[in-house]
Amino acid sequence: MSTTADLVAALKKELKAAQMTYADLAEALGMAESSVKRMLAKGDMPLSRIDAICRALALDFADLARRVADSQPLLQELSLEQEKAVVADKKLMLMAICVLSQWTLEQIVAAYRLSEAEGIKYLAQLDRIGIIELKPLNRYRLKLAKTFRWRPHGPMMTFFREHALLDYFAGGFGGPGEGVMLVHGSVSRALAPSFLERMQRVAQDFAQQHLADQKVPASEREGYTLLLAMRSWEFEVFEHMRR
Repeated sequence: MSTTADLVAALKKELKAAQMTYADLAEALGMAESSVKRMLAKGDMPLSRIDAICRALALDFADLARRVADSQPLLQELSLEQEKAVVADKKLMLMAICVLSQWTLEQIVAAYRLSEAEGIKYLAQLDRIGIIELKPLNRYRLKLAKTFRWRPHGPMMTFFREHALLDYFAGGFGGPGEGVMLVHGSVSRALAPSFLERMQRVAQDFAQQHLADQKVPASEREGYTLLLAMRSWEFEVFEHMRR
């Protein structure tokens, strides 16, 4: 969500681009020039005042707010409170996973036992949490980066480890496009981070391909879950056998 300070910063740029002086703006607003300077320097003012400045600059307030929102950096990770809110409601968690996959509301209610009203309610919750920006006609803009990940020790990963990890690895991994690899080795501590970077690139490639394939008919797509992990670890049974 854009803050007032973000909007004011954008207005300063528009003021400069329009080559309008503080004196010109003050005259258009019916204010003293010193008051206008102080107001813009503070970066905080009522939305009604921002709207008045937009009119003076021949700008549409909604368009300005949309451009500022679109310029905000995408989230690499949610806060602890945001993840707790998602995990607290299983239907909300389902909606969160679906929007991460860029599903439309129509696709979600067609695939799961959710009414359209429930779907809209949960989209609104995801908007309040900060995962999406809800737009007209129940469309949305995802506010998470392609490299987004759940917090390593956060509520979502804890839920996954406790309720889904065994179910995931119980699969045979023998279907088309499936596979599991368990590789063990000792490598230089200095080089270990480079392997993690390569894994992150694979994850990003997967995310980008997912976005690109949204143009492909749904009948030609399949849902996959890519799980990448690397840690310093030894099987507990072996650890107990160490001298």
